[in-house]
Amino acid sequence: MWDYLGTDAAWHGENGLPALLWAHLKLSFASLLIAALIALPPAIVLGHIKKGALLAISVVNIGRAIPSFAIIVLLLPFSLKWGFGLGFWPTLVALVLLAIPPIFTNTYTGVRDVPPDAVEAAQGMGMQATGLMRKVELPVALPLILTGLRVSAVQIIATATLGAKVGYRCLGTPIVAGISRADKGPLLAAAILVAALALLTDGVFAQTQKVMVPWRASRTRPHDNPEAEGTS
Repeated sequence: MWDYLGTDAAWHGENGLPALLWAHLKLSFASLLIAALIALPPAIVLGHIKKGALLAISVVNIGRAIPSFAIIVLLLPFSLKWGFGLGFWPTLVALVLLAIPPIFTNTYTGVRDVPPDAVEAAQGMGMQATGLMRKVELPVALPLILTGLRVSAVQIIATATLGAKVGYRCLGTPIVAGISRADKGPLLAAAILVAALALLTDGVFAQTQKVMVPWRASRTRPHDNPEAEGTS
């Protein structure tokens, strides 16, 4: 690995680690953003009205029941037929489906479990549904929401390596190629970089949560709630 890192090929060109890292980050960020846009609104509304939880959670868990690689392989022919090309779009869809359940489940649980006394007090002050969600329920649910995003982000970064199986150049490319090669230097370098990126992402979300919800730092951790998604 050290020999590989000392070569120009490791740092330049489309197969260099910087280019592969950038592609990995673009795919991961896009997947997390789309998953959040899909999962957050219905989870907030359902948590607010405290209805439809079983049906909604069953639907979003379809993304967890089907292996991500199977989704990628199934979508690849359609991506080629419709002109979307190899790699990126099939992998994006699989990662979005993987990321939706933790975001949805944590957001729904956080909004639903806002203390009734706080809700009644806000309603007694004349606060309408929109204001109640924005000023009371979402701030209280924020720790669990951030935990859901944190879990999904780490899962996305780790699973995005599968994109290399269908032609998307990312950090998974040297990992997949290195399995059948004698030279394991690129494989080890990319694998360590993926692990470091996942740990860094987890740390960034943890620090963000401490900054945004400092009052929870010394209290019960979010994943102690049995209905919430656990952290890694």
